[in-house]
Amino acid sequence: MSEATVTGQVHLIEPTKSFGQKGFRKRTVVLEQATGRFTNYLPLEFIADSCDMVDNLHVGDTIKVSYRLTGRKWQRDEQSEVKYFLSAEATEYELIKAGEGANSAESSSAEADFGPEDESAPF
Repeated sequence: MSEATVTGQVHLIEPTKSFGQKGFRKRTVVLEQATGRFTNYLPLEFIADSCDMVDNLHVGDTIKVSYRLTGRKWQRDEQSEVKYFLSAEATEYELIKAGEGANSAESSSAEADFGPEDESAPF
């Protein structure tokens, strides 16, 4: 499996979530890329022990992330529709530039602050 990289500004850092009896852990970091006509929001998943390395990130930081694409197939039963899922699993990151508010308590929070513009869905 080959790895690729992506660079962007940290838009959101979700708290670590645990799943199942074995304690599988996942933490999503969303990168923002303002390239061209539309802004891209790229969710990257930090898995297992990689969740802890995200503790040093802050909203607004510019980072370069190494990732690998992973995919899986899911089907409830033989008669149901087959669905395919694609994820970008982050393996490491490099801090390119610290965000302006990187030292403030507000930017180090793992919770998103939703404003009035986020109350309606874009679709």
